Amino acid sequence: MPFIAVDGRTTHYALEGAEGAPVLLLANSLGTSFLVWDAVMPALTARFRVLRYDMRGHGLSDAAPLPDENTGYSIAALAGDALGLLDALGIEKAHVCGLSIGGMVAQHLAAHAPGRVDRLVLCDTAMQIGPASVWNDRLAGIRRDGLAAIAPGVMARWFTDGFRERVPHIVRGYVNMVARTTLEGYVGCAMAVRDADLTASAGSISAPTLVVVGDKDPATSPASAEAMRAAIPGARLEVIADASHIPCVEQPEALSRLLIAHLAG
Repeated sequence: MPFIAVDGRTTHYALEGAEGAPVLLLANSLGTSFLVWDAVMPALTARFRVLRYDMRGHGLSDAAPLPDENTGYSIAALAGDALGLLDALGIEKAHVCGLSIGGMVAQHLAAHAPGRVDRLVLCDTAMQIGPASVWNDRLAGIRRDGLAAIAPGVMARWFTDGFRERVPHIVRGYVNMVARTTLEGYVGCAMAVRDADLTASAGSISAPTLVVVGDKDPATSPASAEAMRAAIPGARLEVIADASHIPCVEQPEALSRLLIAHLAG
């Protein structure tokens, strides 16, 4: 169970795959640990050295203190965590794939540290995920009732009706994952998403970029994915059928094929 210090905080990570293979950094979504990528790992580690990590305050990674009740983390700070992890492990450059908030982190890395990003995959994310009022309502509910109260409702955005009906035990596991995230980590990252607008920097992304979205994603819709594709020079868009917000769990084979084709390109 590898841990490493990044900016004085303990960060939980895993580095798997053949030494010498191209490194692929995976950045996970709000309320998940890096285990969210488990189903795509066999296909990815056959070709890449895959680095996964728990975002601050998620999984087994330390949270960072929040400045005050109204101020969270920032996407820039979270991207700094990812760069700090790469530095600590001596990794100069990597492919980067981010899911949801992880995709916002990936966008920031590609725009502001282009020399560290080889190819880019933006999965079920957007340049701006709002409106702020939705986040403020969610944060008020979390502070009042805790994460366990909102976790079951999150599943309706993450997974399609059919998936939730077929494998309720898997969905229950993700309810547990959300509920057991630290309050500080979830709130801090939620405010980072609420306050982020990456539109202005999208045009500066030079890494070959693949945008991926589930066709039934209500959180970051195919329309917002298309807007991101149009804003990033040369980007391509692929839509995964019968998937909502977390295709690495719901449609891992389809996502793996798209990742490998793009990253090997």
